[in-house]
Amino acid sequence: MNILISGSTGLVGQRLKEVLLTKGHKVSGIGRADFSGPEESLNAKVGQADVVINLSGAPIVARWTESYKREIMESRILTTRRLVKAMKSATAWRGLYISASAVGIYPEGDVFTEGNARFGNDFLAEVCKAWEAEAIRARPLAKVAVFRLGIVLSGEGGALKKMLLPFKLGLGGPIASGKQGFSWIHIDDLVNAYLFVMEKQLDGVFNLTSPNPTDNAGYTRALGKVLHRPVFTPLPAFALRLLFGEGATMLTGGQKVLPGRLLNEGFVFGFPEIEAALQDLIGK
Repeated sequence: MNILISGSTGLVGQRLKEVLLTKGHKVSGIGRADFSGPEESLNAKVGQADVVINLSGAPIVARWTESYKREIMESRILTTRRLVKAMKSATAWRGLYISASAVGIYPEGDVFTEGNARFGNDFLAEVCKAWEAEAIRARPLAKVAVFRLGIVLSGEGGALKKMLLPFKLGLGGPIASGKQGFSWIHIDDLVNAYLFVMEKQLDGVFNLTSPNPTDNAGYTRALGKVLHRPVFTPLPAFALRLLFGEGATMLTGGQKVLPGRLLNEGFVFGFPEIEAALQDLIGK
């Protein structure tokens, strides 16, 4: 297949591109120059693709000023809008569009699958709702799969890599109460889920999370065990608010989400348990 990825230089995009190439697919990236250049150029690129994957978006874990919140929103909405417009402009395009979203669309408290979804009303939930609404505008022209990603665990970057140093120094510990949900996925399972949906030409909403979510304290204990380090030093919520402002909610809150649709379709997770996943990523 000819696969086009927006956000191909990010953590997920790079790994996905590597694996797709080894499977014999043709993979091209969409960069800023494509979005800022002539519409005809992007239209032609999209028109030649069998699958378009959108992973673009400004990082969420940051200090949320009002201007940065606009960047978080616009980097997702405007990119998606431009891609959907290109799909509609491409001659007789009938491919599969996979758009990223996040489990932040759900509120805290309950455990959610795609089938019993309720949506939150905080900033992240509003971003996800607007993001998904733009993506589904590609219907009925294309099949649209929306992937609500959990926290992606990788030894190459992302949240896990940022946490390794304090834990190795014996300074790791739960964030705030430690009771907030922690829905996660090993990057290999994430990439394999993309392949699974592409190969089966599935559409609709998918939670891309492990079937065994934990909470922040459980994640912390597992990470400390794999690193053979104590986890006695909690990180208070007020310290995070000083660093990130409103953006601290990304760390002090969290959801518990299950991948109901993937499981129902027969997807098999290689790393369903948090400790085994961490052992694979950093314990070698």
